[in-house]
Amino acid sequence: MKQADRRELSPEQRNELLNVLKARFEKNRNRHQGLDWANVQAKLEANPDKLWFLDDMEMTGGEPDVVGYDKETGEYVFYDCSAESPKGRRSLCFDRAGWESRKEYKPENTAMDMAAEMGIELLTEEQYRELQQLGKFDLKTSSWVKTPAEIRKLGGALFCDRRYDTVFLYHNGAESYYAARGFRGSLRV
Repeated sequence: MKQADRRELSPEQRNELLNVLKARFEKNRNRHQGLDWANVQAKLEANPDKLWFLDDMEMTGGEPDVVGYDKETGEYVFYDCSAESPKGRRSLCFDRAGWESRKEYKPENTAMDMAAEMGIELLTEEQYRELQQLGKFDLKTSSWVKTPAEIRKLGGALFCDRRYDTVFLYHNGAESYYAARGFRGSLRV
């Protein structure tokens, strides 16, 4: 179990997570061509709070992996790279306002609240489409994506999936939730 009072993994948890991330990094080199694991690991070890967030991504089924490096900020970019929307982050309304608008059968949480609790950001539509260039994701599930304020003000929220070898962007009421819809996150380290 995680230590509730501090956002720091035990040495054993840290090593286990780093081993999982390294194995995934090496197995999926197409996601991060030209990047070196030793540099990623050094950055992670210098930012133990980010390891905590990556562990949350891993524990909820996201299978986080490096998908890029921002030369301007010197940060590595991680996305959830699980084949389907993370299992531990499904059946969620889009946000708190959507959740509160439900009269009955409210889910346990919302995508926006859970992402904030985990210290990650929902993918944007653009990031979702970038992810789909690295593989085929959400063939059976769908994922909420960040929604423009003007759409959200009208009660809507956006989600994406991949069907017929094409990435689709859809809308739904923010109060809706489905067993096959979750969210994918990003984290910069």
